[in-house]
Amino acid sequence: MSETVAATLGELKQRAPSVALVGNPNCGKTALFNLLTGARQKVANYAGVTVERKMGQVRLPDGRTVSVIDLPGTYSLRPATLDEQVTLEVIEGRRAGEDVPDLIVAVVDATNLRMNLRLVLELRALGRPMVLALNMADVARDRGLAIDTAALAEELGCPVVETVGVRNDGHAQLLAQLGPSLTAAAGQHVPACINVNEEASLDDVMALQQQVRRILARVQPPVASKPRLDAQLDRWVMHPVVGPLLLAVLLFIVFQAVFSWASVPTDLIDSGMKALGAWVSAHMADGPLRSLIVDGTIAGAGSVLVFLPQILILFAFILVLEDSGYLPRAAFLLDTLMGKVGLSGRAFIPLLSSFACAVPGIMATRTISNWKDRLTTIMIAPMMTCSARLPVYALLIAAFVPNTTMGPFNLRGLTLFALYLAGVLGSVLVAWLFKRLWHKSRYQPLMLELPPYRLPSLRNLGLGLWERARIFVRRVGTIIFALTVVLWFLATYPAAPAGAPGAAIQYSFAGHLGRLLEVVFEPIGFNWQIAIALVPGMAAREVVVGALGTVYALSAADDAVADALAPVIAHSWSLATALSLLAWFVFAPQCISTLATVRRETNSWRYPAAMAIYLFALAYGAAFVTYHVTLALTA
Repeated sequence: MSETVAATLGELKQRAPSVALVGNPNCGKTALFNLLTGARQKVANYAGVTVERKMGQVRLPDGRTVSVIDLPGTYSLRPATLDEQVTLEVIEGRRAGEDVPDLIVAVVDATNLRMNLRLVLELRALGRPMVLALNMADVARDRGLAIDTAALAEELGCPVVETVGVRNDGHAQLLAQLGPSLTAAAGQHVPACINVNEEASLDDVMALQQQVRRILARVQPPVASKPRLDAQLDRWVMHPVVGPLLLAVLLFIVFQAVFSWASVPTDLIDSGMKALGAWVSAHMADGPLRSLIVDGTIAGAGSVLVFLPQILILFAFILVLEDSGYLPRAAFLLDTLMGKVGLSGRAFIPLLSSFACAVPGIMATRTISNWKDRLTTIMIAPMMTCSARLPVYALLIAAFVPNTTMGPFNLRGLTLFALYLAGVLGSVLVAWLFKRLWHKSRYQPLMLELPPYRLPSLRNLGLGLWERARIFVRRVGTIIFALTVVLWFLATYPAAPAGAPGAAIQYSFAGHLGRLLEVVFEPIGFNWQIAIALVPGMAAREVVVGALGTVYALSAADDAVADALAPVIAHSWSLATALSLLAWFVFAPQCISTLATVRRETNSWRYPAAMAIYLFALAYGAAFVTYHVTLALTA
């Protein structure tokens, strides 16, 4: 191992030095990473696994550029999860394709030094160059916690600096220390790594904890306990009755805001897309190219882009709740309820992540140690209403639900809340059936460290929303654009015969496919245009709206692009069809990327196949009941 490390260190001279941020979950490590790197970061996965990899660059005061990697949070170097295993492999240089970090920055929560020091001592035992960052130093001082940084540096044998990851200049001391530490590390001998994968004995654990207590006794004098704001807030937030009511109110406000706050920017984008389509039509000669741009690109991808404000508002709320420290408390609140259906409260955060996208939600199940609990969570994660469904919901609600208010509530917001609630209740029922009929296991209570309450960082919020907007626009510009172009081609060729009645699309490849699929979907009220749109929707949910825009643009009798999709479907569809389609999307099988992620996480095609089958059956059944009940009530 020592020869490998020596060879690797020789190669480091040919590239920029690298720094790895290591720390416990909830220590503010990612906030510090965002502060150091700003927008100069990229997110990908480690080769061969679905563990997220965040890298960025920072320029030091001496002019050097340094690569910074934000390693997954870990409580110990004796890994219990895949995230922790990857962190250990990167630190030791055993991860294929990953460079050995020149310097480790151990990030600790200054308000909870007792918990964080155990990992720091394990890192010190590796003998690697290290700097200790006392993060949240301002909060620690406010609580009367005085930490002797000089004594702590002497105990650990490494520099100690104070940082505040949520303040613009909170990384100043760390930046100043990185240069000298990297210079010293360049000539430092790195010993061979110890085998930290070995199971720790009880004597080892007790000896480590005794060392932690000894260091704390020297560097952090005890302070008189006093009532903390966190404890006072938790009396209400964690109350068995008030807490769930508060959570329900917060979620209700989120869904109201998605429609109420997004109306102005959505209208602006919609008007801009209409103006663009009209301008292109006025300045281009009639022909296939104009049809591709106007009927394919603008009517397709443009129909999806208008929902970006609603998606960003939803993500803003999720990021604020996460950054404030509220989400782990919500997990505790729901632990008992989730336990009744056989899930641990630890499944709450992966399921909540699935409201954004099922792919990271499924990946987040790696934190669930029990395989049966993890598998059940994976199987129900796609039933959470992901942001890709939001454009479909918003389109149908805008077309068929009046924009009326009932006191402080908006009827469209209530409808959206009901759809999200239907997905949650459906997933609870499916989880209950899975645990009793498929994977029987005993309930395991949730054990999770509650982070302190914090004011959300505007920087982290801005970076998170920018990343989400970039991903959404990239999907619109790549996957959705490509699929709408393909759909345009299928819907345009072959051309209708001369003198043929009806729209030309009915004689195209897409028209024939739609007529074939209409036989399958007719019992639930779907016409051939909807059937066509569902096919590319398997690649990305958002494509359904764009596909409908393309199909109806090409279905216009006068070959003109519809001014807006919502009025067209409001005129063409019955209420029963619209509600049936909403019911379909509550349970519909997820996009192909979700099924591929399930395959990677379970290492089997059996589970994604079972997922697709049972979700299709649920979606079809729910749409069938909704369609025929609505027909009976409106007859």
